[in-house]
Amino acid sequence: MRTLDVVIILIFLVGMPLLGVLIGGKQKSGNDYFVSDKGIKWWVVCLSVVSAETSTLTVLSVPTISYLAKPEAGGMTYLTLALGYIVGRIVVAFILLPKYVAGDLVTAYAFLGKRFGNGMQATTSATFQITRLLADAIRLFATAIPIKLVLKAYGIDASYWAIIIVLGIALVFYTSMGGVRAVVWVDAIQMLWYLLGAVAVIWVLTDRLPDGWFDKAVDANKFQIFDFSSNWLTATYAFLPAFFGGAVFAMASHGTDQLIVQRLMSTRNVRAGQKALIASGVVVFFQFALFLFIGAMLSAFYNNATPTAPKDKGGLGLGANDELFGNFIVTEMPSGLSGFVIAGILAAALSSSLGALASASVTDIWEKVVKRPLTDQERLRMGRIWTMIWAGLTIIVAGAFAQFNAKTSDPIVIQALGIASYTYGALLGAFLLGLIIKKARQADAVVAFLVTVVVMAYVILGVKFVGTVPLDPKAPLPPWDHIEWFNFSKADAKKNVNSLVSWWNVPLGVIITLAVGGLMSLRHKDDEPETEEATAAKAT
Repeated sequence: MRTLDVVIILIFLVGMPLLGVLIGGKQKSGNDYFVSDKGIKWWVVCLSVVSAETSTLTVLSVPTISYLAKPEAGGMTYLTLALGYIVGRIVVAFILLPKYVAGDLVTAYAFLGKRFGNGMQATTSATFQITRLLADAIRLFATAIPIKLVLKAYGIDASYWAIIIVLGIALVFYTSMGGVRAVVWVDAIQMLWYLLGAVAVIWVLTDRLPDGWFDKAVDANKFQIFDFSSNWLTATYAFLPAFFGGAVFAMASHGTDQLIVQRLMSTRNVRAGQKALIASGVVVFFQFALFLFIGAMLSAFYNNATPTAPKDKGGLGLGANDELFGNFIVTEMPSGLSGFVIAGILAAALSSSLGALASASVTDIWEKVVKRPLTDQERLRMGRIWTMIWAGLTIIVAGAFAQFNAKTSDPIVIQALGIASYTYGALLGAFLLGLIIKKARQADAVVAFLVTVVVMAYVILGVKFVGTVPLDPKAPLPPWDHIEWFNFSKADAKKNVNSLVSWWNVPLGVIITLAVGGLMSLRHKDDEPETEEATAAKAT
């Protein structure tokens, strides 16, 4: 690591929090702190949404997908998923988002509170807070890894705990001082930064690739988008699960996750929020296309060498496939540009969700505990307090990941975070239950939500699709031939033991929630269930 690169990275790490405070300005009220008095331009929110859903691991791993893709599968099938994301965003923009804005809500879960009651609002909000804490902790840990490597190159043996604490303080500094306005603007700037870094990588690679590389990449199907031949239950990017599952996943992630909803509700009106949301899907599509194109270029640059194979056997000698992109940046990029790109990758990890967690804690939980609406100044004060509480918890959990896991790719970490994301089906199902089934009451919704979480945990961990393994290790694996319903061992593609592809988890979760909640609602006669608040009002 060269001195100029380190200087650029340090300027970024120090400058971004300071810029956030400067942009955020003085927060005058709780409404200003949580949704910026709904005054942020739609295009800024659009970029912020993209930044919030993009992690360092995503930026580093997407080029690897294209690099490793086999000709029969296609190198850009990941874009099928992105097309589904656009469809899901359109549904949210015209069905859920208007209800949030029309209700003048601070969190998405307040909609469930109005529809079902405080119990359902608290249940779903608490679920969001727990899963978001886990996701943010691993994101913070992942950011600390390259920083530790840079410091080590200069003889500074900093612990993960020390790095995580410093990063956590930086996040809480600009979030608590600048509110959602600071978070959104810093997100937007960081998103542009890492995209410019990707463009810089393409510019460097263009002059270093052999003649005819593009035609060879086309012949190897590196630019094929759709995969109609792979098994649609177990193949990751087969068309049906990637497109349909991606659409439903986006409905959940962008319609029920406060991390995204908070940003959308900071726009000026419904139309602005709709433009921000739909446009973010288009930006994500081209963002993924950009990084997949880099993967195809790296394939030509390294002549399709196996990333993890030893160098004396024609490989690159890397510890993991996902180190491919990072290895090129560090070893092949010119001084200055390397630091710029690394800073951009760090930017993808530093999007703050502390404000979203604080807003959910204050409006969905704390106000229900004190049994009265808080004043604007009380919301502002409690918002900052909860921002600091969540920052402390995130630092502790991230430090725990660092303590007990040598790598971010440790199966225990990935499995834990995967299970956390599977609550999306129950969350989206709860919202649709409230919209579609008029007879459903709070008890129906809570039971359906909890049953779905339990059933999905069983499906994810215990159901395996198993096939035979040919004697010839070079022969392609045949399709699975039977299902094992109680196999809680780890899935292993090399042994032809596969789990249900993850893109089916959210649709399946939605179906279970609607089925359970719908069946339970049949015991009610009227179509106008009263929330706890309405019942209390009648009593007084």
